[in-house]
Amino acid sequence: MTSREPSRPPGDAPPDPASTPGGTTSLRAAPAAEGALAPGPEAASGPARAAASGTGPGAVSAAEGALAPASGPGLAYAAGSGHAAGRRAGGGVQRGGRRGGSARGAIGVLSVGHACVDVYQGAVSALVPFFVADRDYSYAAASGVVLAASLLSSLVQPVFGALTDRRRMPWLLPLSTALAGLGIGLSGVSRSYPLTLLAVALAGVGIAAYHPESARVARIASRGSHTAMGWFSLGGNIGFALAPALVTPVVGAGGLGATPVLVVPAALGTALALFAVRSGSGAPRRPAPGGPGPAARRDDDRRSFVRLTLAIVCRSVVFVVLGSFISLYARQRTGGGTTAGAVALFVLYAGGAVGTVVGSALAARWNRVRVVRGSYVASVLAVAGVVLVPGPALYLFVALASAGLYVPFSLQVTLGQDYLPSRVGTASGVTLGLAVSVGGVVSPAVGALADATSLRTALLPLIALPALGWLLVRPLPEPPTPPQRHGS
Repeated sequence: MTSREPSRPPGDAPPDPASTPGGTTSLRAAPAAEGALAPGPEAASGPARAAASGTGPGAVSAAEGALAPASGPGLAYAAGSGHAAGRRAGGGVQRGGRRGGSARGAIGVLSVGHACVDVYQGAVSALVPFFVADRDYSYAAASGVVLAASLLSSLVQPVFGALTDRRRMPWLLPLSTALAGLGIGLSGVSRSYPLTLLAVALAGVGIAAYHPESARVARIASRGSHTAMGWFSLGGNIGFALAPALVTPVVGAGGLGATPVLVVPAALGTALALFAVRSGSGAPRRPAPGGPGPAARRDDDRRSFVRLTLAIVCRSVVFVVLGSFISLYARQRTGGGTTAGAVALFVLYAGGAVGTVVGSALAARWNRVRVVRGSYVASVLAVAGVVLVPGPALYLFVALASAGLYVPFSLQVTLGQDYLPSRVGTASGVTLGLAVSVGGVVSPAVGALADATSLRTALLPLIALPALGWLLVRPLPEPPTPPQRHGS
């Protein structure tokens, strides 16, 4: 049964969430949750401080309120006026099923949107074999396309992260989705190499703008749950996996001139993001009652964050380089044609989806750092199999390598956010964006080495990178995390 918050004279402080009648929590606690994820000069006091620091009874409920859907699956950015939030949600939130359903609905919307954006990260690699076949690109020129999508993305992603630490920017979600689709849609229209690079760079900017804000919002919606963040990351993995299945039939049948058809996922994602933002982003952002309420109870652990970032760079180089060349390599190692290459790329991305789910499940049993360490060790053997084992067995090792590289993916995102609790947007921009896309910067060097020697020789150094990643994460501590509400 939903209880409504009693009226009170203007200026009265909001009640302690823990004492709300009937055990329900008012959406007026939402600003406290926003404070827990936004930097500020002062610490909150009383219940607001407890909610902001993740130690009080209202902490999880406040985070819920920050993203409680107004109706249906829409994302309600209730970080602003408590009065507006209360009106949209009817003044209160039920315990149990409705509250859990709200969080699941928000994560579901974000996951689908994530898929609609990350399909364009996968599309860049899926287009490489067609650029090589249709335009006679060398390995170096083909990897330059990957670099164009990655380099600008790497440079601007931390900027977007810093901006989302200062203010909520929900409008970035539809705008960035549209930019990503527009860039890929234009990538095959012109035979000019510079214009092709410009188009994929535009897609890279869209992808860069999307991730920090979406990851920040997903963390609020997940209420500290590794499983929920895993579902958000899974959406991106599914988008990656669907890229070859989308690109191969479209471009295979219509040639590179058919790339405008590839804007369809962006149209869907943009419409979904607009619906979500219009459903719940009407209130201006205001500080929590009693002060801005930053995550001031725990200092940033910059040393651990830097080590984690370097490990993610190692993982990124392996995955992005494999994504750039696995289609061509599979055709060489198996003697197959375009379909053999597309299947290998699909397996690489689909294995990532499996790895993300497995990683979230393992983190629920063991701590995140322990799972991340183990995944890097397993990835050494799997990547060695990809590079060295010939024939159809290649596909098995591609799947194992992908799963091993993606087991730590969502865990590293939340670790980064917990190492930098006062800069969640920046942490998301780095761990989910910069450190991931930076792998594309290495692709031209690998392509040049492949042109000078062979593709197999150029891929051999990838075997050592997961081992280096393990050395980097080995001394990392497990940071404290926001409390989770069980059974929701």
